[in-house]
Parts: sequence; structure tokens; C-alpha cells
Amino acid sequence: MQNALAGVRVLDLSRILAGPWCAQNLSDLGADVIKVEGIASGDDTRGWGPPFLMSEEQERLSAYFLCCNRGKRSIAIDFAQPEGAELVRRLAAQTDVVIENFKSGSLAKFGLDYPSLRSVNPRLVYVSITGFGQDGPMAGRPGYDYVFQGMTGLMSYTGIQDGLPGAGPLRTGVAVVDLMTGMYATMAVQAALWQRERTGEGQQIDIALLDVGVALNANQGMNYLVSGEPSPRTGNAHPNCAPYEVFTCRDGHMILAIGNDGQFQRFCTLAGRNDLATDPRYQTNAGRIEHLPDLRREIAGILVQRERAEWGRMLEAAGVPWGPIRQLHEVFADEQVQHRHLLQSLHHPRIGDIPSVRNPALPPVTGEVAPPPPLLGEHTHEILTDLGLAEGEIAFLRARRAVA
Repeated sequence: MQNALAGVRVLDLSRILAGPWCAQNLSDLGADVIKVEGIASGDDTRGWGPPFLMSEEQERLSAYFLCCNRGKRSIAIDFAQPEGAELVRRLAAQTDVVIENFKSGSLAKFGLDYPSLRSVNPRLVYVSITGFGQDGPMAGRPGYDYVFQGMTGLMSYTGIQDGLPGAGPLRTGVAVVDLMTGMYATMAVQAALWQRERTGEGQQIDIALLDVGVALNANQGMNYLVSGEPSPRTGNAHPNCAPYEVFTCRDGHMILAIGNDGQFQRFCTLAGRNDLATDPRYQTNAGRIEHLPDLRREIAGILVQRERAEWGRMLEAAGVPWGPIRQLHEVFADEQVQHRHLLQSLHHPRIGDIPSVRNPALPPVTGEVAPPPPLLGEHTHEILTDLGLAEGEIAFLRARRAVA
């Protein structure tokens, strides 16, 4: 898997998270990813901190940038200048995939839109990631992940329910629409490359954060489409399964995740409450959802009587799904997380060791598995030399501030 895309070259013109996440996935699978950045400050997320990792020369990499840019080579190009735009076109002519997330239509003035690059490389797979898509009444309008969590309905049912302290909509703790847009883009790129093997032709892939956000509603979206009723906020409770939420134990919180009637019966047995299992209101999942407030009070009264670890041992023995709510330091100290080698270390010659999280699509192996995220323009000279430019040409471009 690590070398599945060996020989594929990707030109990553994207910034922030969705596009870079896609490009990082492709790099993890073996593609050669060239990250094209502006010469002044590069990808916006280079400045999204603290925290930062610093070199002795005060070069820095933000934690945000680190999360989605490993395995890439960075070239700093000002493609607003004709010489810079021509460099990107020359790179695209030798590239399999271009990823960009500029406002729709904005790259045409530099000759870097799909029709322009297709004319020099008909086999090019060109991924356009935008907020609202390449056409339609809102095409060209910018937008960040947070905006789409609200616009697409995700926040309408996420948060504490009305009538309780803290009621109101909440966003997720990470940019879930951006991340899933990157994942959909990764899938689409691989499908387009496979199709190209049969047809010899590339294509433009139009992926919008709006579309992804709507798709992410999943069962909540279908709940509405089937019932005609919008899903209310339910806090930590599941809209379709019960009891399936956070409860308080004697020494903290835990998640009880009962997904079927058999699991509920086993829970009632180990809790010494077979009366709940035989109660007509609670015998089926549909009944438990209908009478959730009463059931929640019963379950809360049971779980608060013991410590979380004790409940954990009992639930595991009975085959009832549960889980603790952990801080991140506990997550990375977990024995199974360590066994799976999810935390890995990458080494940068000027920054030093850089922590990284293994791509879960790849096998758990020890040792360094990818090049580290790059400093801005770190590979400019290397990439231009590979492109066939002589030292004098590179010096001329630097003097013109077309590259850095």
C-alpha cells in the first residue's frame, strides 16, 4: 500500500486543510507530491499557531501545517508573474494530478485552469476543491469548514438540547467537512487514475464542501427525508439507538453504546435490573427511543453507583460496548494505540524530530515511514533542477522574485 501510487506525480496548489489532506493521503500511498506555495508566507496554515516547532535558525512549522503536509516537497513560486505561471505549466505537463482550491474561475487569468493545463497534458487529473462548486448561483463565493458545518445542517442537531443548560448548536472539535472533503477527493483521484488507464484521458473533478457537508448528514439526513421532521439536538445521545450516550460513573464519565436488544438485555442482567429488560417500554430499540427520558434516568441511577474501571470490566465480560472519554495524553499512552504504532516520528534535518500520526490505511510499522513536512520553498532548487533548468535560469527567476 505504501508504494501503490509510486510513479504518480501530484502538483498540490491547495492550501489550508481539505486539499492538503488529499495530497498527503496520496503521498502516504507513494505519490511524489510537489507543494506549490506563494513566496511570501506560503500555505496560510504555516502561521496558524502556536504551537510551533522551531529550528535553531528560528524557522518554524506550525502544528496545524504539520498535520496535513508530510511527505511533500515544497517549491515557492509567484505564479502571478508570467515566469512563475509558466513554471507551474511546465510542472503540470509532467504531472498526473493537480489539486487546487482557489475560487472557481480565478486560476484562468494565470493560464492554470483545467482547460489551459489540459491543452499541455490531456492525461491530467485536475481536482478543484471549492466551497460551492464550479457553477451555480453561489459558485465563486468563499467559505471555510465552520461555515459549512452550519449551512449543511450538521450543527442543527449537534449540541445540547433545548431546555437544558448550555443549549444551542455546536461545531465538531476538528474541521470534519474539510477532512472528509479531502477523503472524498482522495477516492475520486484514485478512481480517475484507474479510468485514465482504460481511456487515456484525464478529467476535472469538481468537489464542493457544500456537497460533502450535505452528504455527511448520513442517517440524520435520511431521518429527515423519511420522516419529514428535522432532527433535534440530542446532546450526547444517539438519534436512533438507546441507551447510546455519555453517562456519569462514580469517578468520571463513560460512553455506553448499546446497539441492539441483546446487548441491552445483557446490560440489565449484569446491572441486576432484569426488570428493565422485561419492561414492555424497553424491550425493543424503538421503544427505548420513544421512552428515552425515563430510560436515561434509570441508566444514570445505575451507572453512578460504581467506578468506571469496574463497569468497564463488567461490560467487556458481558460483550456490551462501552468506552472511556480520554484526554489526548491518555490516548497516545494507550497500549492498543501504541501497539498499532499510530504515533510515529519523522526527522527533519533543521527542525529535528517531528511527531506524526500514521495514516490508518497503511499497516502499523515501526521506524520513519515518510519524509517530514517541508519548510517553505525547501525543495525549490531541487525541483527546478529536475525540471531541467540551468543554474543561470534559476538565478534569473530568483532575481525576478518569481521563485524563492
